[in-house]
Amino acid sequence: MREKEKREQKQAGYKEKIRKHKLTSVYRILLVIAAVAALGVLVSVQYKRHVYTGYDVTAAVERENVEGATDMRLGSAILTYSKDGAHCTDAKGTVTWNQTYEMQDPKVSACGSTVAIGDYNGRNIYVQNSEKQLGEITTTMPIRNLTVASDGTVTAILADTDITWINTYNTKGELLYQGQTHMNDSGYPGSISLSPDGELLCVSYVYVDAGVLKTNVVFYNFGPVGANNSDYIVSAYSYTDLLVPYVQFMNDSTAFAVGDSRLMIYSGGHQPVLKAEYLFDEEVQSVYYNDNYVGLVFPSEKNENRYRMDVYNTSASKVGSYYINMEYTDIFFEKENFVVYNDTECMIMTLEGIEKYSGTFAKQVGLMLPTSGAYKYMVVTDNSIDTIQLK
Repeated sequence: MREKEKREQKQAGYKEKIRKHKLTSVYRILLVIAAVAALGVLVSVQYKRHVYTGYDVTAAVERENVEGATDMRLGSAILTYSKDGAHCTDAKGTVTWNQTYEMQDPKVSACGSTVAIGDYNGRNIYVQNSEKQLGEITTTMPIRNLTVASDGTVTAILADTDITWINTYNTKGELLYQGQTHMNDSGYPGSISLSPDGELLCVSYVYVDAGVLKTNVVFYNFGPVGANNSDYIVSAYSYTDLLVPYVQFMNDSTAFAVGDSRLMIYSGGHQPVLKAEYLFDEEVQSVYYNDNYVGLVFPSEKNENRYRMDVYNTSASKVGSYYINMEYTDIFFEKENFVVYNDTECMIMTLEGIEKYSGTFAKQVGLMLPTSGAYKYMVVTDNSIDTIQLK
C-alpha cells in the first residue's frame, strides 16, 4: 500500500510539473505574441507619422516633347494628345500605340486605362486603352460630349436641328442604344457618365420651367433591369433652382453629381438611389475623384491657406476637410493619401490629416502619377519620365 501511495504521489508530481511547464510555455507564447503585436503597432504608428524630406530618382527614360500636347494619366501609362493626334507611353518610355487625326477641339474621356477621343462638332471618335487601339466610331451628327466605359463602350451627345441625341456605341462603331431629348421637354444634356462596366448611364438635363432653372439627374440601365423599363430609365431626381453641370461614376455602384450649391451621392449597381446630399454656399474650384473618394476644392476661409478640400467616401460620409496652401495643377487620391502638385512643388497628405511630404521638384513637372510602390511615383517632364522614391 505504501509503495502504491508513493507511486501515485510521484505520478501526481509529474503531472503537476507537466501542467506548470505547459502553462509556462503558453505564457511565453502569449508574451511573444503581445511583443510582436506591440512592435507592429509601433512600426505602423511610426510609418503613418513618418515625414519624408526628399526623394531619389530610381529610374529615368528620355521622351520626346510634343509642342502643344497635353499629358494625362491613362491607368499606369501616359496619354499624350493634341489637335494632330495621340499616343500612349508606358513607364519604360515605350510608345504602345500612335493615332493621327485632325481635330479643332478634342474631347477626351477616360475610364481607368481606356480612353475615347472625339472632336467637338466632329464625327469621329477613337477608342483605345493603354495597350492598343480598340476601334473607331463614326457618328451621323456633330459630337457635343462623350463618355467611355472600361470595355470601350462610348455614349455620345449628338446635335441635331431641334433634337439632341444620346447614342451608345461599341468599339466596332455599332449603335447599341439610342435616345433623344428636346430642349422644351426634358432639357439639354449638360453632363454624362457611364459606369465602368458600361451598364449604367447618368445624364444631367438642364432646363427652364416657368422662368425657374431646373435639373433632372437621370439614370439609365442598359442591362436586364433597364430592359423592363420605359427608355431604360431606372431612377430620376429633379432639382429646382439648381444647376448640375457635372455627374460622374466613381465605380460600378456609386455616382455623384455636383451642383452649384450641393453635392449628391447615389448608390446602387442596378437602380441608383440618392444616399446623401451636402449643401455648400461657396464656389467649387475643382472636383477630383477615384474609386473610393471624391474631393471638392473651395477657396479657404482661413487666411493662412489658399484652398480647402472636402472629401467624401463611397458610403456618402464626409471623411474630412483639408487645407492646401499652394497653387495646384492636379490632385489625385491614393489608398489613404492624396497628392497635390504643380510644375515645381508637391504636397502629400494622409486622410488622417498628416502631411507626409512637402517639397519641390528638381525639374519642371507636367504630370505626376502613382506606381505600385509605396510613396513611389512617376513624374513626367518635357524630356523625361522619371521614377522617384520618397525618402
